[in-house]
Amino acid sequence: MTWLNYHHLLYFWTVAREGGLVPAARALRLSHPTLSAQIHALEAELGEKLLTRVGRRLELTEMGQVVFRYADEIFALGRELVETVQGRSTGRPLRFVVGVVDVVPKLFVSRLLEPLRTLAEPVALVCREGSYERLLAELTTHALDLVVSDAPVPAGSHVRAYHHLLGETGVTLFGTPALVRGYRDGYPGSLAGAPVLLPLEHLPLRRALDQWLDRLGITPRVVAECEDSALLKVLGGTGLGLFPASTVLASEVASRYGVEALGVVDGVQERFYAISVERRLKHPAVVAITEAARQRLFAADGPA
Repeated sequence: MTWLNYHHLLYFWTVAREGGLVPAARALRLSHPTLSAQIHALEAELGEKLLTRVGRRLELTEMGQVVFRYADEIFALGRELVETVQGRSTGRPLRFVVGVVDVVPKLFVSRLLEPLRTLAEPVALVCREGSYERLLAELTTHALDLVVSDAPVPAGSHVRAYHHLLGETGVTLFGTPALVRGYRDGYPGSLAGAPVLLPLEHLPLRRALDQWLDRLGITPRVVAECEDSALLKVLGGTGLGLFPASTVLASEVASRYGVEALGVVDGVQERFYAISVERRLKHPAVVAITEAARQRLFAADGPA
């Protein structure tokens, strides 16, 4: 792989920006011959003529204009890097790329990201959704700043990442008002034979719900299984069946889908995690959402 000599590129960029060798040499505190030699070295390295003399002036060739645009971006990013590390504002929105595991409730993600609107520095948010395994792999290559998940990093994982508990919440069963009226009396025993919508069998919440039903000796009628929790709620809002949702989101679920709570699922908890490559969280957007989640989002529903 051929590596570019960035010192030579800086000298060329300065010459193009200052409008000539003499002012550039003055700005760089280099002699005229030294600077000229560095420019020729860059041209030899790239195999292209970058500057041409027109009368008494130096002008950029067509390729010189292309190289100058690239150099402008390279050195702008370099300044931004230094300013970010030193904690100064870069003048650009802070890019924040979040991976959301596809089973995490979208209502939860929406509330989790609310604090980004109040940060002193504007944030350019990018959200990506996918499987736990794929997002964790992208996190380790620094394609993501954070992964929001319903599961921690497995013990003994070869992936170098750290999970930070955002909080935990109970689980409540919801349904349309007409459906809830038919099963309110005698709950949870009334669930025997009741139509229910459940997550897929391999998901943590489904396993916990199955264990709860087994302890009670109850067998409901499973009318649909969904991987996407948002689709589960949409179907539940049509009256197809009773469905589980995070207790911490009860008011949002009820108002958005036109449903009401039937009852809590005793002993079943959902936990949500922020997964990062940092053992100690530093990114200002990550710090903001984790602190808000622990202090406000989960404060009323359980320990965080």
